[in-house]
Amino acid sequence: MRLSIALDAMSGDHGPSAVIPAALDTLKKHDDLQLILVGHEDVLRQTLRDHGASEDERLIVHHASQRVQMNDLPSQALRSKKDSSMRVAIDLVRDRVAHACVSAGNTGALMATARFVLKTLPGIDRPAICTTMPAINGHTHLLDLGANVDSTAEQLFQFAVMGSALTSAVDNIPDPKVALLNIGQEEIKGSDRVKEAAALLAESDLNYVGFVEGTDIFKGKVDVIVCDGFVGNVAIKASEGVAEMIAHYAKEEFQRSLYSRLAALLSNRVINALRQKTDPRRYNGASFLGLRGIVIKSHGGADTVSFAHAIEEAIIEIQKNVPERISSHLESLLTERQAI
Repeated sequence: MRLSIALDAMSGDHGPSAVIPAALDTLKKHDDLQLILVGHEDVLRQTLRDHGASEDERLIVHHASQRVQMNDLPSQALRSKKDSSMRVAIDLVRDRVAHACVSAGNTGALMATARFVLKTLPGIDRPAICTTMPAINGHTHLLDLGANVDSTAEQLFQFAVMGSALTSAVDNIPDPKVALLNIGQEEIKGSDRVKEAAALLAESDLNYVGFVEGTDIFKGKVDVIVCDGFVGNVAIKASEGVAEMIAHYAKEEFQRSLYSRLAALLSNRVINALRQKTDPRRYNGASFLGLRGIVIKSHGGADTVSFAHAIEEAIIEIQKNVPERISSHLESLLTERQAI
């Protein structure tokens, strides 16, 4: 089966200049892949020519006359930009022309449009945003990252189900370890909603291991960490800030003197290995879980390498039938709870 992915080619800070080379690089790696570039056809075709490429049966240009700006309100995007590259790309998923959509556009507009067009899976109240975070023992899946700033215990339970199903599929882990992010590991700590969610998870057949703290995100002791969108967004943005600070101070120190420059040269292999393991571009591509279709959110500032990783995430989720796995897992758990 040929996989088909719609790319919101006008999205993000760099638009076609990042999306098109990422698409060309990805097509070289996957013979069974078709990519649909959605956006203004004249701009896209000119950018293709600039990269020595053109349309063919595996790389299609699909015209869209509008573009969702990064500062557009979600309601504005829904009402007045029905022919935007973002909306058209999602429409292609709904119409089964494409198996997934990848966009680096406005997160709020993308979530609102995807939820409106694709709808949520049965049993899912709200979609959640999930991404991978680098960890000592590999990586950890964290959700929600901002789609739901005030979640109920039931919704946290649903996030856990979705995160577990995703992790099981993409990482080939039969029974992923699931934890709730809390202010402490003791059962008495946390809000009433977190405690209620813990009770729901403890009664389910998920591999729930209890509470974890913020420091555990990067230790790799669990596979899935669940929290509401406010907490998750603060956690990931704080992590990005710390990474930037460390990189800044490291560069500053290595340039301080001739001796420090020499030290940098001698430790170049170690520095490159560290950069490779923690490079945020390798973890680009957040999943919008709980929808009746696959939507991947790329970072707005994504370059070619970053956007290519987001496309790869979409490929994996198509191959692993992630929405179907989530729906099946949730249906099984709800049936089990009703029988108790």
